[in-house]
Amino acid sequence: MKKLISLFALLFAVNNLNAQTMEKSLEQRLAEIEDKMAIKYVVDRFSNLADTKEIEEQVLLFTEDGVVESISNGNQSSKLVGRQQLKEVFSGFLAEFHTVYHHNGQQTIDLQGDKASATSYCHVILVGEQEGKTMKTTLYTIYKDEFVKQNGQWLIKHRTSNFVWREVEEVN
Repeated sequence: MKKLISLFALLFAVNNLNAQTMEKSLEQRLAEIEDKMAIKYVVDRFSNLADTKEIEEQVLLFTEDGVVESISNGNQSSKLVGRQQLKEVFSGFLAEFHTVYHHNGQQTIDLQGDKASATSYCHVILVGEQEGKTMKTTLYTIYKDEFVKQNGQWLIKHRTSNFVWREVEEVN
C-alpha cells in the first residue's frame, strides 16, 4: 500500500511539473533563459572588471543609486550608495593590490518580471605589498544581489557582499 501511495505521489508531482512547464510558451521560456544569462553576464563582468581594475566600467553595472553593503565576520562593515561613491571606494581598495583574481562559482537566479534576485558564490584572491612583504588575501564571498531591468539591460540595484571567510598569508 505504501508503494502505491508513493507511486501516486510521484505521478502527481511529475504531472504538476509538466503542467507548470506547459503553462509557459516557448518564447516565455527562452526569454527567461536569456534574462538569466544576461544576469550571469553582469555578475561575471563585475568580476572581470575588478580583476583588470576598470572601475569606471564596473560601476556602470549598477543603477545610478546602486547600493553595495559589505559584511565581514557577520557584521556590516560598509554601505556605499551611488556610482560615484562605488567608484571612489572600489578604486581605493583595489589600488592596494597588484594582482586581483575573482573566480565565480554556483549561482541561483529568481526572476520576477523586470526584477530579479540572485545568490552567487565567489572566490577572490588579492595580492599586494604590506610592510615590505608580499601578502595574499583570499576571500570566500557570497553575493546577494537585487537586479532591475532598465532600458533592456540588467543592472545591480543592491548588492550584499558577505565575506564569510578570509585567509591572509605571506607569499614569495
